Amino acid sequence: MTTFTGYAAPAAGEKLKKQDFTPGPLKDDEVELDVIACGICHSDISMIDNDWGMSSYPLVPGHEVIGRISQVGANVSHLKEGQIVGVGWFWRACLTCNQCMSGKHHHCGDVSGTIVGHAGGFADKVRTQGAWAIPLPDGLDPVTAGPLLCGGVTVFSPIVDYGVLPTDRVGVIGIGGLGSMALQFLKAWGCEVWAFTTSMDKEEQLKDLGAHHVANTRDKKSLEGLKGQFDFILSTVNVELPWAAYVSALAPEGRLVTVGAVLKDMEIPAFGLIAGQKTVGGSDTGSPARMATMLNFAARHNITPKTEVFDMADVNQALDHVRAGKARYRAVLKA
Repeated sequence: MTTFTGYAAPAAGEKLKKQDFTPGPLKDDEVELDVIACGICHSDISMIDNDWGMSSYPLVPGHEVIGRISQVGANVSHLKEGQIVGVGWFWRACLTCNQCMSGKHHHCGDVSGTIVGHAGGFADKVRTQGAWAIPLPDGLDPVTAGPLLCGGVTVFSPIVDYGVLPTDRVGVIGIGGLGSMALQFLKAWGCEVWAFTTSMDKEEQLKDLGAHHVANTRDKKSLEGLKGQFDFILSTVNVELPWAAYVSALAPEGRLVTVGAVLKDMEIPAFGLIAGQKTVGGSDTGSPARMATMLNFAARHNITPKTEVFDMADVNQALDHVRAGKARYRAVLKA
């Protein structure tokens, strides 16, 4: 019987330990991958720590997986052994409900997270429903492309879903792993791109990533001076912010969208929305089709996550590096 070897958290907040586990027979609609590399997302840390109350242990993290298909289920006809594919936050959906049939598989009522009751990519192998195995286009490096499968699609989807135009003036709040990819996507989209950051020492780096302008959000006057200017602002942070000021920075019919899981309620002034018919919204990840579109867009425009690569065996060192906020801008584990 097949045995996988992974790195698992024995309990909430604990260091990961090497562990063998048996996945059982490969289902007809699944594929098995030999892991090439796997990105480290802050969501992995949230799951390790059970911040969201849905973790089960032992927990094998890793949902930004790039791997080579080693086995193909009997009912999977669109993939083949040896093909390099990626797997993101989700690994299974029902494929028959209204959401799935509408191409919105990530909103399926039975959709399953790759590291929610399922072993993720901090391992030598991983399994996924064939529908969620997204072929990696030529031009993307399998070692560093993993963060696109979660962080990349998370910032790409709202650009599409909220109708961002190439002529729009846009802003990105927080230039970490997500924000660094958002800058690249929005510049390639054709927008005038602003980076909102508290780290002005990174100004030249942010411009290299795609920002035309950098605003220091530690300076209240800087944000006040941008009132009414932005068609779209994307927030990638998970901390409380002066949301009223960002709503004020929106132009009429502007959209403020968060992809950061802010745990405190966002205080949004009603009159700030009413005046100018502004919108505040959220966005999650994306369907398999959206993920494929995003990867092809990234390959065409040479958009690559900025990564630091660690050996899989150094997983705890890499996690500590990410926890300390030292990653520039994403960390990746190489199998």
